[in-house]
This record gives sequence, structure tokens and C-alpha cells, in this order.
Amino acid sequence: MSNLTSTIKSIQDIMRKDAGVDGDAQRISQLGWMLFLKIFDEMEEEWDTIKENYKSPIRTDLRWRHWAADAEGMTGDELLDFVNNTLFPTMKNMKLRNNKDAAKMVRDVFEDSYNYMKSGTLLRQVINKINTDINLNTQAERHAFNDIYEQILRDLQSAGNAGEFYTPRPITQFIVEMIDPKLGETILDPACGTAGYLVNAIEHIRKNSKVKTLAERDKLQNSIKGVEKKPLPHMLATTNLILHGIEVPTIEHDNYLNKTWANWTEKERVNVIITNPPFGGMEEDGVENNFPLTYRTRETANLFMALIIHLLKDEGRCGLVLPDGFLFGEGVATRIKENLLEKCNLHTIVRLPNGVFAPYTGIKTNLLFFEKGKPTKDIWYFEHPYPDGVKMYNKTKPINIKEFDLEKAWWKKRVENEYAWKVSVDEIKKRNYNLDIKNPKAAEAQHSYTSNELLELLDKSFSRSHELLGQLKAEL
Repeated sequence: MSNLTSTIKSIQDIMRKDAGVDGDAQRISQLGWMLFLKIFDEMEEEWDTIKENYKSPIRTDLRWRHWAADAEGMTGDELLDFVNNTLFPTMKNMKLRNNKDAAKMVRDVFEDSYNYMKSGTLLRQVINKINTDINLNTQAERHAFNDIYEQILRDLQSAGNAGEFYTPRPITQFIVEMIDPKLGETILDPACGTAGYLVNAIEHIRKNSKVKTLAERDKLQNSIKGVEKKPLPHMLATTNLILHGIEVPTIEHDNYLNKTWANWTEKERVNVIITNPPFGGMEEDGVENNFPLTYRTRETANLFMALIIHLLKDEGRCGLVLPDGFLFGEGVATRIKENLLEKCNLHTIVRLPNGVFAPYTGIKTNLLFFEKGKPTKDIWYFEHPYPDGVKMYNKTKPINIKEFDLEKAWWKKRVENEYAWKVSVDEIKKRNYNLDIKNPKAAEAQHSYTSNELLELLDKSFSRSHELLGQLKAEL
């Protein structure tokens, strides 16, 4: 296989010549639907062989092998007319048998996808490049493609707000490993982006459980679920799961915050939630009305946190990323935290240093781990240190999964040390559910002042200044 990094770059260079494709987001979206069809076709070749009576959800003349595989096939205006007036309209209007139908997955991918290219000749060049340089016939090739797939996801950072979709792989790996999902447990990411958490969950289960029989493979397939409201990451998430052997990924193109609280049923509750919900943003007007009065806010992270507690089954487990703002947030955030500590055992908060999500955001973040069904008695905090020689994470020095060996060694044999400390729930209540507690053993621990303390200090400072000015005036 040729160098995939240069292949993707050369494909994007071809697209730059096309008058219809404007910017990275459109280039990635354009590449996305073609990679989806190519990858799905590769997987269908396997399923045609190993499954009796396999029937593709895609009409024969629209399958990649029939219109795209021949390098000397359709091109120019003929290709453009086929893609715009036959392929896309048919895919967007596929008839469905049920919600588990593979046709629904294909239709959902194409629902908000578009062919931006205006040159059928350049489109043929892109298709031929995909055919000659991206082959997924062996596990080694698929593993190599996984690496470039992650590179494509990283490229989203230059596509405006799309950068929010990418969570560093070491974070997803660590959260999944600590939550330890098992075969047969229902696993949900309600804001899945490009499905990084779900892919890690699939790999974790395959590594630690026997997934060999057809029944076991079906059990795994039917237990993985994601939800993503934006079309581009939804398409990438679906493709990502297909690439990881999930035949019909259950990735809903939806926003779970739009569903009325009372309409959630016990059947929809899950064993495991692993996620990095969007934070720092606001939902559109009216979304908050889907929630009980006590949790109504338009702040996205708070709404997701309330919903996650609601969607977990008893004894269900959750690992997620949240910003510092949730820890010290007041008002609705306080009520959500009160509910969290009453209904769940919030046993661990891993405090991450600056730069973990650079260059996407500089906001400090935390990893929260909890189990539903028992109230919190104590919360263990663990301050994740920078590795030796690193003062700040950045593009060239990102966080590494090996760094979490500290937390892993401590996890099951917890003792207080220079990084870890324990706080009782009574202390949290005294603080009005402010979870933003600094490491008491930090070498340069600084006093954390409340708003009232700061006002008092400021008032004293002004008083002292007036006193000194009075003395100076008297002397003059």
C-alpha cells in the first residue's frame, strides 16, 4: 500500500482545483461519502462470501464496484449527471423496512451529504486515486488505514467548529479501560462525534472477551450505539464503525437533548455511557423545556450531564470529560451535582492539566467516573501530572496513553499521595456542591478564594489606599 498520508493529501489537492469545493470542511465531507461507499463495498465483498443470501441495501447499479471501480468508466458530464441526479437522490430516499435496516444507515449517511464537485473529470481523478491507493483487503491494511483515518479526523480542526469532534485517543482509551465494558452490556455515546469512544469500546471487548461465534458478533453489534446531530461527524462515525467490523452501525443522526424527559423508557436505559459531551456552547431556544424545571438551562454540558444520569440503568457506569466550569458551576449546575451525588457514586475525578485538548480549546478539563444506584460517600481526586520535560501539551507533544500508567497503578489500590487525595461528601455539601478542589499536597498550593473573600480583600485594599492618600495629602 502506498503512503496513505500522501494519498489523502493528493486527493485534497485535486479537489482544490475544483470550483465547487470551498474549504477543508467541504473537502473532508466530499472525501467522506466516497470513502463510506468504497469501504462499505469492500466489506460487502466479504459478506457476500461468508453470508448466505446476503442482500445489499444499495441498488446494484449504485454500488461502488459498478460505477466507480473502472478507471476508464464514466467521467466528465456523464459522471457528474449520474452522481447528482441518480446516486444522491436514490440514496437520500431509500425505502426502509425497519430501524435496524442497513438501508436506514445508508440513507442517514447521505441525508445531509452533498456532491460539491462541479468537474466530472476531477471527480473521476479523485475516484481513481481512492481505488488505486486505498485498499482494505487485509487486517494490516485496515490497521494502516485506521492511522490515516485518525489523521483525517485531526484535519477537522482546521474546518471551523469541526475541531470539537476530535478527542485525543489516549483519553478515550483510558476512560474505556477504567469503565471496562463487557460483551452483552449496552454501550452508548450520546454525543459520539466520529465514534472514537465506541471504537475503543469495541476493541476493548474484542481483546478481553471471546467474540468468535456469529451470535457473539451479533451481540456486540447490537450493544453499541451512538448519537450525533451534525452530518459530517455522523458520516465519519458510521464509516469508522463499519471499518471496525460493525456491519450495520447504530449511529443515530439526532440530538438526544430534543427528546422530552418523560418519554424516555426503561428499555432505552443503558449499562455504560462513555462520552465527551460538547461544552462551552448553548443549545437553541426551547431545548431546555424538554427537561424538568430544576434542570432547565441552555448550557449544553449541563443538559447532557442531567440526561446521562437519567439514561443509566441501576449499576450502570459512566466515564466522561467535563470542563472545570461544571465543577464550580452554580444554579442549575449545583442541582445537577446534587442529583449526581444522591443517585450515583461519583468515585473518581481525574484533573487534567492545561493543553490536553490543544489546539481545539484551552479550557481545563476533568475525567469523571461514576456508578448509578448508590449515593456518593467519598470522591477520590487524582491530579494528572505533566511528564518529565513537558511544561505544556501541544501538537508536537500531545498527551500519551503511557502517562496514565500512574492512574492505572493507583486505581485498585487507592492511597493518598502527591497526586491523589480524598474528599468526603459532607465536605462537598458544605461547599455547596463545588467540586473544584485543588490538590492540597501541591508544592505551590494557592489559596482558592470565594467571591465574598475577594470582595473583602478588595475593600480592605481600597481602604488602605485611601488611608495612605490621606497621610500623603496631610504631609503635602
